[in-house]
Amino acid sequence: MRAVTTKRALAILAASAVAFTLAGCSGSGAGGGSDQNTVVWSTWGTPEELTRFKEFDEEFMKRHEDIKVVLQPVASYSDYHSKLLAQLTSNTAPDVFYIGDDKIGQFVDAKVLMPLTKLMESDASKTKPDDFFPGLYGAAKTGDEIYAAPNDSNPDVLWYDKEALKAAGITEDPATLAEEGKWTTDTYLDMNAKLAKAGLTGSMFWNYWATHWSWISSQGGTAFDESGTFVANTDPTSVAAMDVFGKNFADKTFVVADTLPEGAGADSVFVSHKAGFFSQGRYTIGTVKSAGDGSGYDIVRWPTPDGKAAPTGVATSYLAINKNTKKTDAAFTFWTEFLSAEGQTFRLQGGGNAVPSIKGADDVVLEDNYPAHAQTFLDMRDIGFEDYATEAKVPGLSTDVSDLMLKLYEGKSDAQATLDEAADLIASKSAK
Repeated sequence: MRAVTTKRALAILAASAVAFTLAGCSGSGAGGGSDQNTVVWSTWGTPEELTRFKEFDEEFMKRHEDIKVVLQPVASYSDYHSKLLAQLTSNTAPDVFYIGDDKIGQFVDAKVLMPLTKLMESDASKTKPDDFFPGLYGAAKTGDEIYAAPNDSNPDVLWYDKEALKAAGITEDPATLAEEGKWTTDTYLDMNAKLAKAGLTGSMFWNYWATHWSWISSQGGTAFDESGTFVANTDPTSVAAMDVFGKNFADKTFVVADTLPEGAGADSVFVSHKAGFFSQGRYTIGTVKSAGDGSGYDIVRWPTPDGKAAPTGVATSYLAINKNTKKTDAAFTFWTEFLSAEGQTFRLQGGGNAVPSIKGADDVVLEDNYPAHAQTFLDMRDIGFEDYATEAKVPGLSTDVSDLMLKLYEGKSDAQATLDEAADLIASKSAK
């Protein structure tokens, strides 16, 4: 699942409003719940996801008859973190809880999360630190200390519509080109130009960190250096890459999915064969299959100048334990089994909406041989990266950077000016 703009989150939640409300506010962390073996945990999610979570809880309690698990779902992602922060402040927070990747740094810095490294290394753990793909920890890890782990992941692949490509006179298959090492930026941009000439949208992207930084990384640029300093504005390769990217948005070859009107959103555009490419995760399986059997769609990694694979963004959310829980043993047992290979397989099987974040569960992505190049999800996850800690640690910074980027995508600013503004903003907010 993703943590992004409100409109994008609503799109991912697939237009079905979640009727659940916060189930009681007594909590079970430091402030509420006297039963030492009752673990209360909280998350957001679609009705389908929450149903699967409850099924996991039931299976967990069958294995652990001495532990009771209570799920506190919150209907809206946009409300979730503010409620959680209020609960943490009032000492009524759940024992275990989800945190979005755009919020995790804030929670780590607030020192409200239990350090997990020693617990993960213990005999009781089913989730050793090295079991997770290192690029996915993001701001949840500080030095050697882990404060949360990714519950699953979603690499932003490029979904493509074969019917739209054919209508534009494109005969080459992107995934085949990628397998041959020929999926170059020039080839991708040429396909987009043909789509635009045919009156179709070339590509649709959501305006959030994984879009900007994936394009820079895939084109050989550097957004943040190893020290965490934003350097894209002084890196000629990054500036040139964003110049090309911005111009394709400005001439409407690329479209910012967030800005599409209600009733004619990106999902609708894609399933009606009006766009060639759509940057999204595994959850798109449900979207394309809702309009048929999905056989006319496939996925490919982001293009690169030389046709070789490059790291790109992988969205995650995290599972953490309340630092002040009075039920450490029971909470960790639930936490580690939820995140384990077995736990992720249980939650993601049957056309699940995400990719495992842990080793040993990859078969769940390949189980139905759909899409045809489903291995791409795994390959991109293996080398991908979460949002940079510098950005993720500052509340609201990721959204503020995206607001600046929108000016570039709308043709209201050029690449150099946009990246300079981003550098100033990041430096200013990071210094506070």
